[in-house]
Amino acid sequence: MDIQVRHLSKTYGHQKAVDDISFDVHPGEILGFLGPNGAGKTTTMKMIAQYLAVETGDILIGGLSVKDQTLKSQIGYLPESNPLYHEMPVIDYLEYVAALQGLSKEKIKERVREMVKVCGLDVEKHKQISELSKGYKQRVGLAQAMIHDPAILILDEPTTGLDPNQIIEIRELIKNLGRHKTVLFSTHILPEVEATCDRILIINKGKIVADGTAGTLRQQAQGHEIHHIRIEDGATQEILSQVRALPSVQKVEVLDPGKNKFEIISKPNMPSNREVFQLCVQKHWVITELIPFETKLEDIFRDLTMN
Repeated sequence: MDIQVRHLSKTYGHQKAVDDISFDVHPGEILGFLGPNGAGKTTTMKMIAQYLAVETGDILIGGLSVKDQTLKSQIGYLPESNPLYHEMPVIDYLEYVAALQGLSKEKIKERVREMVKVCGLDVEKHKQISELSKGYKQRVGLAQAMIHDPAILILDEPTTGLDPNQIIEIRELIKNLGRHKTVLFSTHILPEVEATCDRILIINKGKIVADGTAGTLRQQAQGHEIHHIRIEDGATQEILSQVRALPSVQKVEVLDPGKNKFEIISKPNMPSNREVFQLCVQKHWVITELIPFETKLEDIFRDLTMN
């Protein structure tokens, strides 16, 4: 089941948390939803999950507007603050959530068994939730989001506070789920996005600033070549001023003054390595190191969200 967000906006007082955004998420797709704190991610996800009312614009779930009817039965939602009753045993809690979702008594037992298996809870299923590790609590949260077998999963920071092993386990679980469901997944862990998501959407100050695969976003940013270079036989400040004056160079920073090591960022679609090499020949400087750097997702994220 697909999600279609159309010209969605939400205002809190004088602050526009979400500002006229539109995007689609398709069945079998895991969309990574990124943005700094306060960018509008959680507000958007809550509106899709129907925990917040749509102010302006619309959200279509399987072609049906959330304004016209309740579609919560099609959606599994795991908020950033995991909604668990810590005094309840895992099995009892999942049965309780399944009953709230309207499952029949016969179906409840079946779905709880399936979720215990899918989420790897078999060893812990009779423990009280308060006795579980953070990783297993997140698994219980995922199980409650999926207990009614929704077509859409909305997961807000599902790996926050987990150790690296737990992150890998939850990531694999989400990837497996994404084969059969539509998944909207927010996180601050950027390598996790590349490892888990089919597509990335970046929001900043309530507006979408990028939408595409990690490879597509990198290609769009590749116009700015980045090189780390070490130059001998020249004074640091003279090298700095001369390289900065080159037409193709946008920015130069000194990485290590003692070793005359610099980071050179070229202007968009203007490679600077040839000009730098020719300058060194003219000045009789020796290049002892020249390392090209691929644009990282972290760099793209920072460039798009620092303004």
